Amino acid sequence: MEPFNFLQQLPAIAPEIGLTIMALVVLALDLYLPESKRRNIAFVSCIGLAGLAITPLLWGPPEGGALMWGGMVRHDALAQIFKVMVLLAGSITCLMSIDVKGIGSKGEYYLVIIVATLGACLMSSSADLIMLFLALETTTIPLYILAAFKRDDKSTEAGLKYFLFGSFTSAITLYSFSLLYGFTGQTNLYSLAQYLGTAEFGSNPVPVLIALVLALVGLGFKISAVPFHFWTPDVYEGAPTPVTAFLSVASKAASFALLIRFLVAVFPNTLEVGGADIQAFWVQLIAALAVISMTLGNVVALAQKNVKRLLAYSSIAQAGYTLMGVAAIQSQTDQGVASVAFYLFMYTFTNLLAFAVVILFSEATGSETIADFAGLNRRSPWLALTMTIALLSLAGIPPAAGFFGKFFLFNAAVEAGFVWLAIIGVLNSIVALYYYLVVIKVMYVDRSPDEDKPIPVSTPYVWVLAVTTIVVLALGTFAAQPLFDWAIRSAHSLFV
Repeated sequence: MEPFNFLQQLPAIAPEIGLTIMALVVLALDLYLPESKRRNIAFVSCIGLAGLAITPLLWGPPEGGALMWGGMVRHDALAQIFKVMVLLAGSITCLMSIDVKGIGSKGEYYLVIIVATLGACLMSSSADLIMLFLALETTTIPLYILAAFKRDDKSTEAGLKYFLFGSFTSAITLYSFSLLYGFTGQTNLYSLAQYLGTAEFGSNPVPVLIALVLALVGLGFKISAVPFHFWTPDVYEGAPTPVTAFLSVASKAASFALLIRFLVAVFPNTLEVGGADIQAFWVQLIAALAVISMTLGNVVALAQKNVKRLLAYSSIAQAGYTLMGVAAIQSQTDQGVASVAFYLFMYTFTNLLAFAVVILFSEATGSETIADFAGLNRRSPWLALTMTIALLSLAGIPPAAGFFGKFFLFNAAVEAGFVWLAIIGVLNSIVALYYYLVVIKVMYVDRSPDEDKPIPVSTPYVWVLAVTTIVVLALGTFAAQPLFDWAIRSAHSLFV
């Protein structure tokens, strides 16, 4: 066994170490800064998280990746791209929170955001059942707190519902992990598959399939896939809007990274138990989840009157689209994983842009009803324009990033032999386009008695809107190929 080299293994958890130090700094600032200056904690958190997003790029993983820290984490390009995604999402969320009543000057709020980001980073690279579950709970428990942070009726209800449903699914997930450990005596993801495929394990595939389904229940809850989506609309509506934005992108991205690594490592295409092809089973199951998630999410979104609930059902549908890329992993090419990574990177900035506009509008008007967005173009042309770009990106219309996001997903599905799944995805995209266009029509065509009341946009939000809009448009044009090439490299490291 090679001697442990601390400096060699340090880059694998450099962002996590930085986040731990940041959490202590924010805690100290919250204790010692006077009330009038605590707003600066948001800037410290934003800049710190943005700076840490560079660390995975400075100390890149070895070619093909490697297990480090006793096999607890895997340092590879897949973890790299998702860590950058999560850290940037946390950074923008902190800046989005700065002018929100009830949370903007609360130092403990930013502390909890940092802890949740720490857990999400660990989720992206976990290679052991123990680390995987610890990372899940390190992400999820702070999100329970954040959902109920405002402590009014809606926020408290959102936090309680999220906690109850989350606790239940966490128990199911832990039970599936305990079954896998009981079958094999192993906790490392890459050791589990080796043992499950041996004659020593046995020839009955049913226990393995039960453990697999239970794990998918827990992870399906995290990504808001149907039928584990029931918490999503209420939590999205009741939680503080910056928390909803963070939950919809950072938690979802890290959960997909974990889902992909778990399925590929524990149930690869080489695994057969009792003559049953385990990968074929979960691929078909994922494809079914993709169909019902995108279909139900889009159909129910048509009837929504609240913009946050509309974005919640949109998020469910987006999970369905993304699951198409997960199902495409069966082809053993890099296209499926790369399309998921690209789509989630695009979705992170697109959803943050949409929620930034919702925050500004709701803070100025006290309303989140779609009908009240009437005349937004006349009240604030730039807000209407940025919201339009976000909605068109979610719909997959060029030149926004969502066009290439959906193109790569549908292409991956076709190459994997799921032509029928790609057709259903296209049909669902047409349905989704309708309710996105309804919001755009309300902003530009409908009239409002408040059209003479402009909506103020503070300097931090100017930065948020500018950065996210530029990234969404860049990923829909000249930056799409470089990012997809990076995603291809991250996918390749998963199969090495």
